[in-house]
Amino acid sequence: MKRFVLLLSLVGAGAQADEPAPKRPDLPLWEVGVAAVGVSQQAYPGSDQQARRALALPYLIYRGKVWRADRDGAGLRALRTERFELDVSFAGSLSSGSESLRAREGMARLNTLVEAGPVARWFLNGRNAADRIVLELPVRGVFEARNLSLHRGMSFEPRLSWQQRPVEGGWGYGLSVGALVGDRRLGSTFYGVAPGEAMADRPAYEARAGLIAWRLGGSVATQLTPDLRLFSFVRLDSLAGAANRDSPLVRQMSGASYGIGLTYTLKRSAARAND
Repeated sequence: MKRFVLLLSLVGAGAQADEPAPKRPDLPLWEVGVAAVGVSQQAYPGSDQQARRALALPYLIYRGKVWRADRDGAGLRALRTERFELDVSFAGSLSSGSESLRAREGMARLNTLVEAGPVARWFLNGRNAADRIVLELPVRGVFEARNLSLHRGMSFEPRLSWQQRPVEGGWGYGLSVGALVGDRRLGSTFYGVAPGEAMADRPAYEARAGLIAWRLGGSVATQLTPDLRLFSFVRLDSLAGAANRDSPLVRQMSGASYGIGLTYTLKRSAARAND
């Protein structure tokens, strides 16, 4: 699963654009391993309940020049320059599991959602900067994980991030700021209440397209051993000015998602990546 994501703009970052990046060791062309992560995520933006999971999953990293699967995304890198690339990005949100959501009592269950689509990515002070400033503009289709034929809408999630990349086993840090915008179908998935679902404290509501949430995120990671990596992340969501903040399913105007995990590399190639 993709990583959860989700960043603070730094004033004056452009002044670093011409500074050379520290030399970093080259990386293997591919790696395979396992990841274990514990996650607590808002059931949906505006929910007053969390969805919690402990997951163990295999992973593959492939650092080809055209085909690529790494921590930034996966797919065909259609266009790549020093400051720009066109790629594929993924995101998702967990279901509430066996726990029923009080706000949605008697309504259809919110299942795990997956998102996929193209992303335009600009490296504003250079791809190889040690303190990298990245603007991402992903557009994704949203589908139910258990039945990908169930289309739940479209999302647009612009994000500006600062990434301090680790050198020789040190700590890496990331901060980001962004927004999640959805079409009417995605808004209805989270916030719509049909007339047949209305209750005394939950009137019918027709969801609109527009801003779903503002997002502020942070992450840290370090390589504990050549094969073992530790990472952690947090994301804060705010519904200030959101298109559907008046929905009866919005129970609070802000919330947090967070997690911690480990990855262990089982095998890596002798061949090296070309970037």
